[in-house]
Amino acid sequence: MSVTSEAVPASAASLQDRAPDRTRWHTDVLLMLMALLWGLNFSVLKYTSGFIGALAINGLRIPGAAAAQLGVARALRTTPPTRKEIRELIILGMLGNGVYQTFFIMGLVRARVATAALLVASTPAFVAILGRMMRTEILTTRQWLGVALQIGGCAIVAYGAVSASAGEDSVAGVILILLGAMSWAVYAVNIKRYSDHIEPWHLGGYTMAGGAVVAVAVGIPAILRIEWSTIPGTVYLALTYSCLIAMVVAYLFYYRGLKVLGPTRTAMYSNLQPIIAMAVAWGLLRERPTSAQLAGAVLIITGLLTTRSAAEPAEA
Repeated sequence: MSVTSEAVPASAASLQDRAPDRTRWHTDVLLMLMALLWGLNFSVLKYTSGFIGALAINGLRIPGAAAAQLGVARALRTTPPTRKEIRELIILGMLGNGVYQTFFIMGLVRARVATAALLVASTPAFVAILGRMMRTEILTTRQWLGVALQIGGCAIVAYGAVSASAGEDSVAGVILILLGAMSWAVYAVNIKRYSDHIEPWHLGGYTMAGGAVVAVAVGIPAILRIEWSTIPGTVYLALTYSCLIAMVVAYLFYYRGLKVLGPTRTAMYSNLQPIIAMAVAWGLLRERPTSAQLAGAVLIITGLLTTRSAAEPAEA
């Protein structure tokens, strides 16, 4: 890392510089698995939306995820946060797991899986910029270069999507997904101050509960229109995966990353999602990647690798 401890005040030093090597790399592995689970979830959600409304999906899976996480927290008898912190987590979760998920799912049904996944990959850049503005992150020149590459890649994908004549993407879909990425970035930067001392089960459960408030409020009409007798069994399996695996297990890996590595380095792993999502969508949904998507993916992954190498701590 090019910035030494003498150049950065101790109070501003990123958490990843203080974490033991084994803890850091163990967390890196979990974040890789998180990217795999979330990458697969794009196609799972796209498939499910063909049978039930997009808002109905969120109205079902987000409350289920909240109940699962809070149930585990209760069973493990972990120390709960204070009442004040619970209120703050619920409010913050309304943004991170409510507003974000609403924008995301509405954008996904209006865009190709690869387009949605690559646009979501703009989130780490927004996280880094917001973190720097709020002085919670210190970025080196190489890290800024990585951020610029990611934004450039997402710009290529967005332009390719809205200018394509095939009609598989829409301007509305692109805008909704980018709005979701921005809302998640605000959430990611602000949740960091809680992840240092609140158990992940409580952190995820209460923020997911906040998201459930939004998801149920906007999803009730769509849920009431579902004809359950016509829904195939694979849709139930898809909802279970999206609820318990993508929104419980993977989220816990995410919060682990926040605690050990910090928000910027954790968010960078989301850039692995588009490659996984593109491959899965190609194999399962027959969505062939476009030249704009491939070019954007190259820039995004290059940005990830640039920022990742720059984030490595200096040897003692």
